[in-house]
This record gives sequence, C-alpha cells and structure tokens, in this order.
Amino acid sequence: MLKIGQGFDLHRLVADRKLILGGVEIPFDKGLLGHSDADVLTHAIIDSLIGAVAMGDIGKFFPDTDKQFKDANSCILLKNVINKITTETDYKINNIDTTIIIESPKLRSYIDSMRQNLANVLEIEIEQINIKAKTSEGIGVVGRGEAVIAEAIVLLIK
Repeated sequence: MLKIGQGFDLHRLVADRKLILGGVEIPFDKGLLGHSDADVLTHAIIDSLIGAVAMGDIGKFFPDTDKQFKDANSCILLKNVINKITTETDYKINNIDTTIIIESPKLRSYIDSMRQNLANVLEIEIEQINIKAKTSEGIGVVGRGEAVIAEAIVLLIK
C-alpha cells in the first residue's frame, strides 16, 4: 500500500537570525523567523510525513505555544516524527521531493549537503530525497526578500 503526503511552510526573513534549510546553516545576512529554528524545508517535510499517515500537522506535534520547542533544532523534530511513524505504522519512506522558493541567496552549492543531512536524519539513501531551489522572479513576499517558502511531497510504502 502507498500513501502520499504534501507539506508546505513559509517563514519571514529577518535580521539577527540564522538561515537554516534542511538542517544546514546558509551564510546570509537574514534568517528565518519562527518559534523553533524556522527551517521551512524541514517543516514542510515534517508536515508531508504527518499528512501521509493522517496524524494531523506539525502544530499538533510541536505547538508554537510550548516553550520546550523554542529555538528547537527542526532536524530533531523530524527525527521524532519519523520514529513515531515507523514505530506506530508499517510505513517507510520511498522518496521525498521538495522545492524551496527563495529569491536570495542562491542555494545550488548547499543542496547536496541538505540532501545528505536530511537523508541521515531520516535514515534513507540520498537518492531518496530531492531538493529543488527556485526564485519567484521578484514577485510577492518571496520576490521582495521578505519570506521563504518550502513545499514537500513524500511517498510512503508499507
């Protein structure tokens, strides 16, 4: 049996925060604002996994009102989610496809590190995860450099 999950996340870009995507710190003069480390890519993957097994969403697992998740490393949250899914269901990851929409900085030189880091956290092969980076051609909140969006789709197999 197969299950598909879709995830989406958006965070504002602000000064005095680190830009962390896929658990990798990207040198930049702005970072993502959020209760945790605001890693939009990892959050989108978490939501896709939770959605695939109909367990709710990231806010149900890690509410932004809970102080224990303040500045949390999103890769640790991801590890908790995949452990819960694999122990409570018979599903495992077949593959994940993601897109990051960011105007700047360019991410090409960081994508392989993000893929390897996420593959390590999820205990899958690097070939099972894809990351694409796109701009919004100067349009909207992403185009103006105000925010970053990430989308993820996961296919789980039993």
